[in-house]
Amino acid sequence: MNDKLIIFDTTLRDGEQSPGASMTRDEKLRIARQLERLRVDVIEAGFAAASNGDFEAVRAIADHVKESTVCSLARANDRDISRAAEALKGAARSRIHTFIATSPLHMEKKLRMTPDQVFEQARLAVRFARNLSPDVEFSPEDGYRSEVDFLCRVLEAVIAEGATTINIPDTVGYAVPELFGKFIRTLRERIPNSDKAVWSVHCHNDLGMAVANSLAGVKIGGARQVECTINGLGERAGNCSLEEVVMAVKTRRDYYGLDVGIDTTQIVPASRMVSQTTGFVVQPNKAVVGANAFAHASGIHQDGVLKARDTYEIMRAEDVGWSANKIVLGKLSGRNAFKQRLQDLGIELESEADVNAAFARFKDLADRKSEIFDEDIIALMTDESVTHENEYYRLLSLAQHSETGERPHARVALMIGETEHVAEADGNGPVDASLKAIESRIRSGAEMLLYSVNAITSGSTESQGEVTIRLQLGGRVVNGVGADPDIVVASAKAYLSALNKLRSRAERVAAQG
Repeated sequence: MNDKLIIFDTTLRDGEQSPGASMTRDEKLRIARQLERLRVDVIEAGFAAASNGDFEAVRAIADHVKESTVCSLARANDRDISRAAEALKGAARSRIHTFIATSPLHMEKKLRMTPDQVFEQARLAVRFARNLSPDVEFSPEDGYRSEVDFLCRVLEAVIAEGATTINIPDTVGYAVPELFGKFIRTLRERIPNSDKAVWSVHCHNDLGMAVANSLAGVKIGGARQVECTINGLGERAGNCSLEEVVMAVKTRRDYYGLDVGIDTTQIVPASRMVSQTTGFVVQPNKAVVGANAFAHASGIHQDGVLKARDTYEIMRAEDVGWSANKIVLGKLSGRNAFKQRLQDLGIELESEADVNAAFARFKDLADRKSEIFDEDIIALMTDESVTHENEYYRLLSLAQHSETGERPHARVALMIGETEHVAEADGNGPVDASLKAIESRIRSGAEMLLYSVNAITSGSTESQGEVTIRLQLGGRVVNGVGADPDIVVASAKAYLSALNKLRSRAERVAAQG
């Protein structure tokens, strides 16, 4: 058995299927660069056939990422597979990941295909993909709820056709650890050519057991690849968390006996980048990357940690990146220092004019906030209002007045297309008044599902506020994120960001989970 555990990150594909978590090409590329710094083995960059936007994002990542294998998902048909291969042409190392459902429920109700038809399509798809790439992964969607005899037949055939990785998804999060581990082991024992492929697991978190199921697939089942996402991002309850799997295997190497190639000091920076880009805030008590993950409130715990850290800490905070990248810049920092920090954070701008514009925004922030953290820079560069200056809706200025005993009032100036508009409204608070003023002019009719405020950096009232707003309109859900030292301005930015996304209707195709 191989003693290396392959980490397959699908944040940019399966993670993006979270309602409202869709990312732009540039955002995906920025996260992919961070995943490369994290030393992820395989980056699933997207679903190239889903839309032109997804295709361009996969192609950009394939062109820029050199250390990690870049992968694209494809349904088991020639068109999807060809599209994936085309997007991956520039990659130093590429993989085509093709899939088709194999459970009785999915074959009958979704695909409306017989088992024999599914078998034949899976076999031919892998054969076609293998002619385009030496590295082909096959997934039987809803594999855990598939009949074992049929699944063995399909997997033996696709391995014979050249599949180099076999991934077993628990698509609906139905598995429990011991049974899932035994399921993987049974497949490997019953399939004659199982040793010709790397076995992988892909678990969803509907019952809160995605990490446990994945690790059981590794320990009991003999899987040597885990598919996971940063922060456990993903549709419904999310996916297996990369940070939790990696640190479990590293911390308990005595039990798992496996190595991972991850640079763990890049875990927290990756977590922050994904959170700020998607607007999905990390809960404070989240393992490894939560704000409280290494905090001790109990007097007994504090006393123990002060005497010997290992009394209550099984990991060091600095080993996962908590102590890295402290205060780095301020208002006296020069353009070259700022530009270097952007490069260190994986943020690349296309021209010197873009760098100069970004530096001007940085200086403006530094005049209002004395200490600039990496999180501030990431938020500055991911803010829709500055990274997409050609967006249809843009905030120009905002003035609001609130006083005890008086109804708050807001006046907002914004661009709608090429025209400047001014709107005013009262509200229950300054944020409510500001958003009502915007809505009075745009009249989107969108329903607000979420309003969330988060401090980008802790420890000071000077911190930038990061606001996430989730809107729904016509069955479509989007997240908008805005950041500013003034929480009312951040709220307006987030609202306009979400409205711009609602206006930009990118076609998406439901994919394997």
